[in-house]
Amino acid sequence: MGAGHGHGPSVSAGGQHRRRMLVVLALTSTVLVAEVIGGWITGSLALLADAGHMFTDVAGITLAILAVTFASRPATDTRTYGYYRLEILAAVVNAVLLFGVAVFILVEAWRRWTDPSEVEGGLMLVFAVVGLVANLIGLAVLRTGSKESLNVKGAYLEVLGDTLGSAAVIAAAVVIAVTGWERADVVASVLVAVMILPRTWALLREAIDVLLEATPRGMDLAEVRRHILDTRGVVDAHDLHAWTLTSGVPVLSAHIVVADEVLAHNAGGQVLDTLGDCLADHFDVEHCTFQIEPVGHTDHEHASHR
Repeated sequence: MGAGHGHGPSVSAGGQHRRRMLVVLALTSTVLVAEVIGGWITGSLALLADAGHMFTDVAGITLAILAVTFASRPATDTRTYGYYRLEILAAVVNAVLLFGVAVFILVEAWRRWTDPSEVEGGLMLVFAVVGLVANLIGLAVLRTGSKESLNVKGAYLEVLGDTLGSAAVIAAAVVIAVTGWERADVVASVLVAVMILPRTWALLREAIDVLLEATPRGMDLAEVRRHILDTRGVVDAHDLHAWTLTSGVPVLSAHIVVADEVLAHNAGGQVLDTLGDCLADHFDVEHCTFQIEPVGHTDHEHASHR
């Protein structure tokens, strides 16, 4: 005997912030062009490193926008959850791109440390300040969305890395202008790479957790089970699973063993409603599927469902 209960997945968190990402994409693309020109004119690796980082931002944010656009498409018989996971795949691509840029910067920095190039500190400072201002605007635009969407969080972390990178470039430009020590440009570029790596790893790990259908962060399954068992009429619960479909859309399923009187009085629907409300109120799970079972039914199930 089985029964299901739940609600369709809500709109992905990333989809709610598409316009914000478009604004940041326009800003970042403009600064990217400016920093490439600036790096070429001044000979600054730090500016080119920051431009390279911004290039991955442009690519990443473009992927993010495409992902949330596809995610808004309705589900079909062949893709029953639609395209929600594209948002997570885009976050993985962002992380891989960032890793590649960081490695390139470190290799080029080593080459320039052993063979320093001439750098024009004054112009370098101008371009770096322009980049810093644009990044600060981008951070302000994405801040709210970064707390709700993994994809927007990826874009936010990229812009944050750019902001810190711009600050490092400004410091290097000042040192070069005042002291003439051109290796400061190399030091700044290495700092940009070092700042990229840990945040990139955190983003990649979180995205992989979603793809591996790990329990959503912050959700205690033992606590979920306790709430289920505290529901009137519920005797036991097993085969409890919780995972994240996409950013902001946790999903849960379980087999619920109910007392005989629940089935005798056709009260299964009431139990399902109570469980659904409980999970939505206490764990922010709006999509859940339950299979109602009589006492003793577990003995007839396959071992993988016990």
